[in-house]
Amino acid sequence: MNAAPAVVGFATAFSLILAIGAQNAFVLRQGLLRAHVLPLVLFCALSDALLITAGVAGFGAIADHLPGFPRLMALAGAAFLTVYGALRMWAAWRGDYAMTLAGQSASLGAVLATGAAFTWLNPHVYLDTLALIGAVSTQYPDTGRKLAFGIGAVSASFVFFFSLGYGARLLAPVMQSARAWRILDLGIALVMWALAAGLLVSAP
Repeated sequence: MNAAPAVVGFATAFSLILAIGAQNAFVLRQGLLRAHVLPLVLFCALSDALLITAGVAGFGAIADHLPGFPRLMALAGAAFLTVYGALRMWAAWRGDYAMTLAGQSASLGAVLATGAAFTWLNPHVYLDTLALIGAVSTQYPDTGRKLAFGIGAVSASFVFFFSLGYGARLLAPVMQSARAWRILDLGIALVMWALAAGLLVSAP
């Protein structure tokens, strides 16, 4: 396998998912709780892998065939981010983190459902994977190099989410007080609302 396309694929995908977003903030929070981390990071990475594969395979023109799709996803994503941000702001305002400090989390089903919403209701995910990564892959017309590029991009997603989910525990000593969790939830709420506003402004 030619290394160059794989490196380009890895660097492209990693740079796109590196920015702090709703999905990353949620994975970070679960990582700090050390609850359901493996299922969550696997779900996020596999979802990315599916979308990246579709993009590299040439399905980046989905918006051309479904012109209302970007706007629908933007509105749904903005609504979800607004509600989740409100929940985190409410938690910060209440300041009751007894269960959090005890390491208790939502159920596995609830965690995966929330992770699914952050993943599949985010129109930027489709832009990054189906459109941008798919577009970059077109510079490799032969199957072997295109495959190498796709494998590199998918690998970046797995490396990133596993590093974020399990690396979060390095912050655990800092997160031993209700005040620290309140600040984290406040920050997450503001990020969610900023992302929701951005989606509404940019909605076609």
